[in-house]
Order: sequence, then C-alpha cells, then structure tokens
Amino acid sequence: MDFPSRRLGQDAEVPPARPVPGEGPSGVDRFLSLQLSISLGLSDAELDAMKFLCRNKITKGKLEKVQTGRQLFIILMEQQLIARDKLGFLKELLRHISRDDLLSLVVQFEPGELHVQDDQPDEHEKRLLKAAFGVIHDNVGREWKKLMRELGLPEVKLDKVEAAYPFNLEEVVFQALQEWQKWKGKDAKVADLIKGLRGCNLNLVADKVEEKISQVNTGTK
Repeated sequence: MDFPSRRLGQDAEVPPARPVPGEGPSGVDRFLSLQLSISLGLSDAELDAMKFLCRNKITKGKLEKVQTGRQLFIILMEQQLIARDKLGFLKELLRHISRDDLLSLVVQFEPGELHVQDDQPDEHEKRLLKAAFGVIHDNVGREWKKLMRELGLPEVKLDKVEAAYPFNLEEVVFQALQEWQKWKGKDAKVADLIKGLRGCNLNLVADKVEEKISQVNTGTK
C-alpha cells in the first residue's frame, strides 16, 4: 500500500508539548495536550498510514471509524498500546511516517529526557559518539544487552528499551545506545564504548569503531 510522499501535515503549526507529564500551569493534562498537538499536525494521508500500521493491533471495524488522530489515540489507550509512561509504539508510528518533528514532541514529553547543555558531551565528542553508534548499531546484533551491561547501563533502562521495541532489534540497539549516552551525560566517551566492546570480546566491532573514529578525526569519513 503506497502513501503520498507529500506530507501536508508538516505544514501545520504544531503547538509545543510539555516536557514532563502531569498538569501544566493552566491545569490542562499534558499527556492529552501532547495527543492533541500530534493530532493537529497530521495530514489525512499520514493518519491513514498510521491506521494501516495498526492493522495487526486494532480491528478493521474500529479503524474504519477513525477520522482523527485523537480518535486513534483513544483506541490505542483503551487497548493499552500507549500510556503516559508507555510511548514506544507511538514513537515507532511517527518514525515510520517520517514525522521527526512530532516524534520530538513525544521525546520532550518523556520524563527524564530533558538535559541541561552542561551535562552533554562537547560537540567533537558528540560527532565521535554518533559515528561509533552507527558502527555498533550495524554490527552488534543480539549481543547488545551484553554490551550495555558491560557499559554499566542499569537493568531497569535495558528492560524499558526492550519492552518498547520487542520485535525490532535494530531499534532496540539504537535506543539502548541513546539511553547510555543520556545516562552518562558529559562523561559519555567513545573510549568507554571501545573498552566495553573489548570487554565483551566483540573485538572486531571495536576495531571497526576505532577505524571509523580515525576517519572522523582525520576528515576522511
């Protein structure tokens, strides 16, 4: 089933979502505000695409009655596919329809996702981490959890990532690396990734990371 590549909804002005759950100063529930913001930002074609992606989770009869994003979200909540603290499926839907702007609203809403600039790696280290993440994502496969444990990421964070994407190994690896970087903050270093890989006997992957980092540092990537 093909969907139009032109996403009319991206031209709509999307009201900003609150960064943490609960009630805002006006008493409006922030989770409901988030849903409304996303719904207003969706084009008809994008809503149809999201409904299509939900066909294995929502009955055909219910989907046929959905005319707005809000109606879809109500069903997703009723079936416990999304909740205030369970947004993995919603993020996956938005990622599949290439709406990174709406996805960013969800990320901002999640507890603990906001970080002050001082708690982030410097720009050079960020570039190195991004390059290293790409190599690890493409090569670590089912050894991802072993690596994350070697890096010290708390078990509760591993469980959170795995529960959000139970059937998508590539997304699990990507999100786990992101969680590790956020958890480490300014102390997130590529050197620790390489050390962790070697600690798991993933020496070939570690070698590839070192090669990639060398290319980035010399401008030959």
